[in-house]
Amino acid sequence: MPIGLLALAIGGFGIGLTEFVIMGLLPEVAAEFGVSESAAGWLISGYALAVVVGALGLTAATTRLPRKPVLVGLLVLFIAGNALSAAAPDYTVMMLGRVIAALCHGAFFGIGAVVAADLVRPDQRARAIAIMFTGLTAANVLGVPLGTLLGQQAGWRSTFWVISAIGVVALIGIAVLIPADRVNRAGAAAAAAPSLRRELGAFRSGQVWASLAITVLGFGGMFGAFTYLAYTFTEVGGFDAGAVPWLLMLMGVGLFLGNWIGGRLADRSIDGTLVGFLAALAVALGLYGFLAWSAVATIPLLVLIGGFGFGTVPALQTRVMRAAPDAPTLVSGANIAAFNLGNALGAWAGGLAISAGLGFASPVFVGAGFTVVALVIVLAARRREPVAGTTTAADPAPNRTDAGAAAPRVPVVTGSVEAAG
Repeated sequence: MPIGLLALAIGGFGIGLTEFVIMGLLPEVAAEFGVSESAAGWLISGYALAVVVGALGLTAATTRLPRKPVLVGLLVLFIAGNALSAAAPDYTVMMLGRVIAALCHGAFFGIGAVVAADLVRPDQRARAIAIMFTGLTAANVLGVPLGTLLGQQAGWRSTFWVISAIGVVALIGIAVLIPADRVNRAGAAAAAAPSLRRELGAFRSGQVWASLAITVLGFGGMFGAFTYLAYTFTEVGGFDAGAVPWLLMLMGVGLFLGNWIGGRLADRSIDGTLVGFLAALAVALGLYGFLAWSAVATIPLLVLIGGFGFGTVPALQTRVMRAAPDAPTLVSGANIAAFNLGNALGAWAGGLAISAGLGFASPVFVGAGFTVVALVIVLAARRREPVAGTTTAADPAPNRTDAGAAAPRVPVVTGSVEAAG
C-alpha cells in the first residue's frame, strides 16, 4: 500500500482524538470556565453539528480545487482550531476553537477517502479507505485514554497542544507523501475537471440515497448503544466505574480489527460485507441486551459489537462513492455527515428509551432495531440495482458486481490522481 495512506491515517488519528477526547476532560474544562455540565456538553454537540456543516459546505466549496492543497488547508484549519482551544481564555473562545476544528472533520474524511481510493488499484480501494480510518480507530483504542490521562495529569490544555502537534505531523506527511499530479500511473491524461454541478447531480441516484440511509441507521445503531455503555456497565453489569475506560478500550480493539477485516472483505463484495456485518451486529447487540448483567458475556460481546459495527465503515464509504463514480467527492462528504447524523440519532433514540423507563440496557435494543432496518435497506437496494464495480482501461478484467455480473468498463477519475490498474 502507498505510504501516503499513512499520512491520511495520522490526520484521521488527530481528528478522531479531537472529537472524542473531550468526553474524558469535560469536568476539568467545566470547572476552569465555571460553566455547568450541560453547557460543557455543548462542546461535544457543537462539534458534531459543525462536522455536518463542514462535510457538506466545505466539500462543495472546494469541489473544483486540487485535492492535495485542499487537504493541506483543512489541516491548517484543524491545527488553528485546536491551538485556539488550548489557549482559550474563556468558554466562548473554547467553543469557537471546537467549531473551527470540527469544520475540517467531515471534509477531511470525505475528500481523504477519495484520495485514498485514488492511490491504489480499484480492487484495493476499500482497504485503502480502511487504512485511513485506522487512524480514527486508533484514536479510540489508544488516543482517548492516553489523552484523557495526559489532561488529568498535566492539565486539559496540554492534550489540545499535543493534538495540534499531531496535526502538524499529518500536514507535513500529506505535503510530502501525497502525489499532486493529475495523471495516472500509466501517464494518461486526467479526465474532465471536477464540477459542482456534476457532483450535485450524483444525488439523483437512488443508490446514493440508499447508501446514506444505510450509514445513518447502521452506524447509528452501534452508536446508540455506545453512547450509554458506561451506564450499562455500571447499572446493569455491576462493574466499578474504574473499569469503564478499560471496557471501552476492549471495544476499541474490536473497532480496530473490524475496520481492517471489513476493508479486505468489502473489496470482494460491498453489499455482501454489509449484509454479513449488519446481520452479525444486530445479533451481537441483541445478545448483549439480554446478557448485559453477565461480566463473562460482556467482554467477548463488546469486541464483537465493536468489530461488526466499525467493520461496516469501509464498505459504507466505498458504496456511496461507487454509486456516484463520476462525481464521488460530495457524496463522500455527505456520507461522513451521515455518520455523524447517525451518531446523533442513535444517542437521541437511546436516551428516549431510558427516559421512558425501559432501563439502561434499552439503548442496546434500540441499536439492534436500527441495525435491522439498515440491513433491510441493503437487501432492498441490492435487489433493485446492485452497486457496480469500477475498472480502468489498465485492468486486465472487469470487476464483478455484488450480483455477480460484469461491471461496465468506465474510467473513473476521483481525485488529484486517476485510479490506475
